[in-house]
Amino acid sequence: MEFFLLERKNKPEKPLFGVPVSSRVSTKIQQLLNTLKRPKRPPLKEFFVDDFEEIVEVPQPDPNQPKPEGRQMTPVKGEPLGVVCNWPPALEAALQRWGTTQAKCPCLTALDVTGKPVYTLTYGKLWSRSLKLAYTLLNKLGTKNEPVLKPGDRVALVYPNNDPVMFMVAFYGCLLAEVIPVPIEVPLTRKDAGGQQIGFLLGSCGIALALTTEVCLKGLPKTQNGEIVQFKGWPRLKWVVTDSKYLSKSPKDWQPNISAAGTEPAYIEYKTSKEGSVMGVTVSRIAMLSHCQALSQACNYSEGETIVNVLDFKKDAGLWHGILTNVMNKLHTISVPYSVMKTCPLSWVQRVHAHKAKVALVKCRDLHWAMMAHRDQRDVSLSSLRMLIVTDGANPWSVSSCDAFLSLFQSHGLKPEAICPCATSPEAMTIAIRRPGVPGAPLPGRAILSMNGLSFGVIRVNTEDKNSALTVQDVGHVMPGGMMCIVKPDGPPQLCKTDEIGEICVSSRAGGMMYYGLAGVTKNTFEVIPVNSSGSPVGDVPFVRSGLLGFVGPGSLVFVVGKMDGLLTVSGRRHNADDIVATGLAVESIKTVYRGRIAVFSVSVFYDERIVVVAEQRPDASEEDSFQWMSRVLQAIDSIHQVGVYCLALVPANTLPKTPLGGIHISQTKQHFLEGSLHPCNILMCPHTCVTNLPKPRQKQPGVGPASVMVGNLVAGKRIAQASGRDLGQIEDNDLVKKHQFLTEVLQWRAQATPDHPLFLLLNAKGTTVCTATCLQLHKKAERIASILYEKGHLNAGDNVVLLYPPGIELISAFYGCLYAGCIPVTVRPPHAQSLTATLPTVRMIVEVSKAACILTTQTLMRLLKSREAAAAVDVKTWPTIIDTDDLPRKRLSQVYKPPTPEMLAYLDFSVSTTGMLTGVKMSHAAVSGLCRAIKLQCELYSSRQIAICLDPYCGLGFVLWCLCSVYSGHQSILIPPMELESNLFLWLSTVSQYKIRDTFCSYSVMELCTKGLGNQVEMLKARGINLSCVRTCVVVAEERPRVSLTHSFSKLFKDIGLSSRAVSTTFGSRVNVAICLQGTSGPDPTTVYVDLKSLRHDRVRLVERGAPQSLLLSESGKVIPSPVDLTVSPLPVQIWVNSPHTASGYYTIYDNETLQADHFNTRLSFGDAAQTLWARTGYLGFVRRTELTAASGERHDALYVVGALDETLELRGLRYHPIDIETSVSRTHRSIAECAVFTWTNLLVVVVELCGCEQEALDLVPLVTNVVLEEHYLIVGVVVVVDPGVIPINSRGEKQRMHLRDSFLADQLDPIYVAYNM
Repeated sequence: MEFFLLERKNKPEKPLFGVPVSSRVSTKIQQLLNTLKRPKRPPLKEFFVDDFEEIVEVPQPDPNQPKPEGRQMTPVKGEPLGVVCNWPPALEAALQRWGTTQAKCPCLTALDVTGKPVYTLTYGKLWSRSLKLAYTLLNKLGTKNEPVLKPGDRVALVYPNNDPVMFMVAFYGCLLAEVIPVPIEVPLTRKDAGGQQIGFLLGSCGIALALTTEVCLKGLPKTQNGEIVQFKGWPRLKWVVTDSKYLSKSPKDWQPNISAAGTEPAYIEYKTSKEGSVMGVTVSRIAMLSHCQALSQACNYSEGETIVNVLDFKKDAGLWHGILTNVMNKLHTISVPYSVMKTCPLSWVQRVHAHKAKVALVKCRDLHWAMMAHRDQRDVSLSSLRMLIVTDGANPWSVSSCDAFLSLFQSHGLKPEAICPCATSPEAMTIAIRRPGVPGAPLPGRAILSMNGLSFGVIRVNTEDKNSALTVQDVGHVMPGGMMCIVKPDGPPQLCKTDEIGEICVSSRAGGMMYYGLAGVTKNTFEVIPVNSSGSPVGDVPFVRSGLLGFVGPGSLVFVVGKMDGLLTVSGRRHNADDIVATGLAVESIKTVYRGRIAVFSVSVFYDERIVVVAEQRPDASEEDSFQWMSRVLQAIDSIHQVGVYCLALVPANTLPKTPLGGIHISQTKQHFLEGSLHPCNILMCPHTCVTNLPKPRQKQPGVGPASVMVGNLVAGKRIAQASGRDLGQIEDNDLVKKHQFLTEVLQWRAQATPDHPLFLLLNAKGTTVCTATCLQLHKKAERIASILYEKGHLNAGDNVVLLYPPGIELISAFYGCLYAGCIPVTVRPPHAQSLTATLPTVRMIVEVSKAACILTTQTLMRLLKSREAAAAVDVKTWPTIIDTDDLPRKRLSQVYKPPTPEMLAYLDFSVSTTGMLTGVKMSHAAVSGLCRAIKLQCELYSSRQIAICLDPYCGLGFVLWCLCSVYSGHQSILIPPMELESNLFLWLSTVSQYKIRDTFCSYSVMELCTKGLGNQVEMLKARGINLSCVRTCVVVAEERPRVSLTHSFSKLFKDIGLSSRAVSTTFGSRVNVAICLQGTSGPDPTTVYVDLKSLRHDRVRLVERGAPQSLLLSESGKVIPSPVDLTVSPLPVQIWVNSPHTASGYYTIYDNETLQADHFNTRLSFGDAAQTLWARTGYLGFVRRTELTAASGERHDALYVVGALDETLELRGLRYHPIDIETSVSRTHRSIAECAVFTWTNLLVVVVELCGCEQEALDLVPLVTNVVLEEHYLIVGVVVVVDPGVIPINSRGEKQRMHLRDSFLADQLDPIYVAYNM
C-alpha cells in the first residue's frame, strides 16, 4: 500500500560522503555525521513549558479602576513600653513570686459541663504542681545517665478544651524544666480533619513525648489490644500522664533554673496555613515576657482582677491573656470551655455577673450566641466590665455583632466604651487593641469603604449604594513598644501608599521568632525589611508579616479588612473570603443553611482563581428553597463584589470537616472538593459567567495541502505524504491465485484436493468443540443451501439474501451457499430476544435498504421474527421470504454459479457507525480475492496453521477473518463467539494456551473484558496452566484510533503468563476499505509517538516528548498490508485516502447518491503524480511518519498513525475535538467514573458520566468534570449528566454509540441520577 510519506526536509537517504562505517573515521566526525542526520528539535525543556501566553485571553485592565494616590506611608510607632519597677525578669520568676508569697490567691477556675465552677487552682498549687512536673520530666522518665528529656527538647501538650487546670500546670511545668511545650488538639479519630498536618508539625519539631491527663489518655482511640492507635502521619510518641498522683515530689534541695528571659525558645504555637499545612511559630522567652508586659500596659491590668476567658486557652489571645499575662499580674481567670458554651451559650455572661469580672475575652460568635439565648436570663449585670475584648474584631461582621450586642446588653450595664476589638496573628501576636475609652467620650468613628476600591487594593470612601460598602471598625492603636508598617501583599515588601491596602507588618520584641525547623519560609515572614518604591530598604529593623490586610487610618488607628489566608485574587482583583461569607449570610438564609457553616475558598482552574462557596444545608430545607437561596446568593455576590462564583455547593448538615472548636476546616473542605469527596446534595456551577479568559474562537485557516511533509516537528513542504505496502508481484505464492479467481472455485478445489482437512472449529462457553467443518463438509452444506435457495426461495442470480445467524459455522455455510447460487449475501447480527425493541429495527432497516429477496436463518430466530413481541417493534407481515436452514434436503446442486467477471458483486457489508449512520458497501469478487491474498501474506497463513478468532463476524475485517480467510488460505480457524466470554472469562485465553495458537484476533470489547475481569486473577490463570508464550501476534481488529492504554494494560497484566510485550497490535480499516493496516508477522514492531493536543485541534501535527503538557500518546495502526495499495494523508493530519484493489466498489443505497459516492470512492488529488489516481476517502484523520526502522522490503518504514473518525469529531470554538480525548480526561478525574461519553447539543458540550460508586458521589463529579475539560481542552461544559452504569450504549465492537446516547438524552430517556446545567 502506498501512503503519502511525511518526510523530513533535506534528509539524506544515503550516508553522507559515502563513508563506510568500517573505515577509519574518528568518533568525533562520526558523531557529527549522526547529529547532522537527526532532525532539529526544540530543546527538551521547551516541550514542558506551558505556553500560557499563547492560550489565554488576558483581560485588559479597566481604565477606570481606582489607583492609589497618597504619599508613601511612614511606619507608625506605638507608645513606649513603660518600665514598672516590680515587673519580673522572666515569667517563671512571676510564678515563683506569687506561688511562694500569695499561695492562697486564686489563679484559675474551671467549670463543669453545666457551667458551674468545679475547681479553683491557687497560685500556691500551680507553683508546687508545676515544680513536681518539672522535676519528674527531667529526672524520673529515664535513667540518671540516659534521661528521656533534656532542656531544649520539644514536648506535645495534649489536653482537652474543658481542662484548663491540667494544661496550665503542664505548660508551666515545661517552662520550669526548660523544655519547650507545643500545645496541640486532642486527636479524636485516626483521620481527624487536618490531623496528618499536625503529624507533620510534631515531626518537624522532633517530638517524641506527649503529656496528657489520665482521663484524656483513656479516651484516645485504641487498637484491639489496647494500644493507642498510630494517628495518620504522626511520629511514634511516648505518652506521659501528668496527674498529681503520678508525679514525684522534688527533693528540698532541687530548684528549677530560672534565668532572666533571653532569646531561647519558650513555647511553640501551631498555625494552619491557607493550604492546610501546620507550622510551629516559635516564641522566645523574651518575646513571651515582652508581650505580657505590652498587654498589661494596653489593657491596664492590675493585681487580683478577675477575667473571664471564653477562648481556646492553648493558643492566641486565650493563651496570652488567660494563661500568661494572668500569672504576670496575679489575675484570676475563669475559663469557659467551648463544650459549656454549646449547652449554655449565656454561661460566660453569667460568670461575668457572678464574679464581677473586669475583663472578658470573647469572639463575635460568643456575642451572637449570648444574644440568641438572652431571653432565658433577665437579671444579669455587665456593669463590672471595663473591657470586653473582641478578639476577632478583624472580621467584617464583627461590627454588626458588637453593635447588636451593645444595643441588647446596654440595659444590663454594659458600657459602650468597654467594647475593645483587637487584631492578632500567631506570627506577630497582638498587633493592635482598642484601649478602654473614657466614659461619655465619643466612640471612635467607622470606615465605610467602597468594595470596588478594596478589590483593587485601594481605600475609597463609599459613595455608591450602601450594599456595596464595607463598614469596618478600628482595632485600636499599635501595641506599646511596637512599630507597624503596611507593605504590598505580593512581590517585594514595598511600603504602601497611605490610601492603599496591604499586609500589616509589626516590629517589636513581642512577636514570634521563626517557624520551627523551616528556615526558608521563616526568612520571608519574620525577617522582612520594607523597601520604598525604588526598591531600596527603609531602615534596618526587621518586621514580622502578620498575615492580616489593612491600613492605618486617621489618628494612627489600625483598621483590618481581611486576612492573607482568605485572599481570593480573581482576574487581578482581590476579594476577601470573609466578605463573601458575610454577603452569603445577608441573603435570608436561616431556613436553608446554617449561619456559621459556610466555607469560601478559591481553586485554580484554567490560569485563574475561581471562587467556590460551600454551605451546610438544613435537613428540612426543600430543593426549591435551596435553589432559590443559591441563585440569590449568586446574584448578591455578583452585584456587591462584581465577581462571579464558579461553584456553589450545598452539603448535608454536619458533613463539613470541623476544626476542634467548631469552625470549618477550610483547607480540608477544599481538599475534599478537589478530590471529589465533599458529597454535595445541591450544586450550581456558573463557568460561563466567570471564565472570561478563554482564547478567542479560531477562525478557520485554509488547510495544509495534501502535499505535506513532516519537517522536524511541524508541517511544511511540498512532498506528498504517502506510504505503500509490499509489492505482491515478487511474493506471489503457488498458482492457486492465478488458477482460481473466485472463492467458490477455491472451496471446490479444496473439497477435491484435501476433503478431510478441517477448516473451522466452533467452541462453546465451556471450551468444548460444538461444531467443525472440513473442506468437503463446507462444500456439501453450501450446495444444499444453494439448492434450497433455488427451490424454496425461487431466487435468481444477483438477488440479495440476508443471513441472520448467531456467530458460528452455519453463518459460513450460508454465505458460501449464497455464492454457489449466485446470490449476494448480506450478513446481519441477529436481534437480541431480551431487547427486541432496541435491536430488531436495525435488522428491519438492513433488510429494507438491501432490498433483500429472502432471509436465511435458524428455526429459533425465524420464530422470533414472527413472534408477537417482534410485532410490537416492527411490521412482521412485510418480511420477505424467510427460510430456515436447520433441516436441509440432501440434494446435489446441478452446477455452481460462476460470475462472468471478477468485478461482479460478491457480498454487501452493512454496518452502523458510532454516529448512528447505517452504511452498506459493495465488495466485488476481485476485492475479496485481493483482500484474502494480502492478509494471507501479511500473516503468513497456510494450511498447517491454526488461528483463534474472538470477534463479531458480521462486518468489516471481523467478517473477512471469520468467513473468508480460512477458505482462501486453508488454515484452521478456531471460532470463539465473544458473547460466550460473558459466562466464561477464561475461554479465549485458555483456548489460545490449550491449542498453542501463534496468531489470534480479538475486538477491543473482548480485550477489555479480559483486562477488567481477569486483571486480578493472574495467579488463578497460572494455576489453570494457562500460558501465552506461544502467541506471536495478538491483533485487535478495530476501525478507530488504537486504544494504547488498553493494549498496554493487557500486555502488562498477562506478561506474567508468558505474553510477549511485542505481541499485541491493532488493525486499521474503514467502510471504504476494511483492511488497510495489519501488523502481520514480519516487519518492525509498532511505534508510538507523542503529539501535541493543541496542534491537533488546529488540524496540525507537532511531535512532543513524553510527559509534555497536553501530549497525547498515539500508536501505529499495524503495517500497511501487502498489495498494490497506496495510502495518502490529505491535509495533515486530515483525511487518510486509500487506493487499493480490495477497496469496496461503492456504497449500496436505495437512493443512489452519486455525489457522495464520487466524493468518497472516486476522488483525485489536486496536483502531483498521484493526481491521476482515483482515491477512496476513509473518513479517518491521521498522518504518516517515516521512521528509522527498516521495513520487510528493506526500505525505511513509513508508519501510519490514526487520530480518529472524521464524522465523530466535534467542532467547538472553531477547533476540532475528538470525543475520546475529552472522555479520557473526564474518566481520569474520579475513581467512581465507570465510563464517559460526550456530544454536542445546540453548541453546548454535554458530558455523560456513568457513576459506579454510591449515589452521594454523583454531584462530586460535576465540578471535577467541568474543571478537567476547562483545564485540558479549553472548553466550558454546558451539561453534566450523571447516569447509572451501562447507560452509555456500546456496540459489539466496543465503540460508544454517542449519537444514540444523544437521541436518548434529547428524548429524556436516560433516567439520570442528576443533570447539572452549568449556568
